[in-house]
Amino acid sequence: METENQARSCEPEEHFYGAATVGERGQIVIPAEARKRYGIETGDKLLIMGTRNQKGLMLFKIDALRAFMTSFLQELQRAEREVTEEPEENRFDE
Repeated sequence: METENQARSCEPEEHFYGAATVGERGQIVIPAEARKRYGIETGDKLLIMGTRNQKGLMLFKIDALRAFMTSFLQELQRAEREVTEEPEENRFDE
């Protein structure tokens, strides 16, 4: 069951940090509040990925994305094992 805090974390104002203007050299400034909340510091490497419909961009800290993907793949492997293993009650003794 979803808690009140989890429901609140999906509210747009929880994730909106303002707007940025693209400069002549294609640079933008990530608002200080967003940098603080997500631990983005000078020199951090960010991946920039686009949406399929080419209407948006997403930024990810490389280390955070790597940790997420590692965890996700581990859970996927566990789920695959559970799905492919035959339950004991269906096994026949020879």
